[in-house]
Amino acid sequence: MKTANQLLQAYLDNVQSPEVAGELFATDGVLELPWVKARVQGPQEVSRLITGILKKIPDFRLVNPTVWIDTPERVFAEYHLEALVVDTGKVYKQTYAGLLIAENGKC
Repeated sequence: MKTANQLLQAYLDNVQSPEVAGELFATDGVLELPWVKARVQGPQEVSRLITGILKKIPDFRLVNPTVWIDTPERVFAEYHLEALVVDTGKVYKQTYAGLLIAENGKC
């Protein structure tokens, strides 16, 4: 069974593959992106959200994670994004922080 940190790393490694990233989530698992007012639940909805992000930001990758809290059930980390936004032609550069809570090997 994967720990929270292993799930986070798998998500970061697979964010370019929406279906693979979505499968890391339980049916009641939630991905919430408050800065864009997005909240989805379950593997299919997570996959759909990531697919939409990749259409706007094809090089979307969350990199250089710094883990601040690491227990088997919870990981809190910050990570970075720097990629071109297709619609604007501008580079989007941001640092994010996120909490992942694992239960039964899923997000």
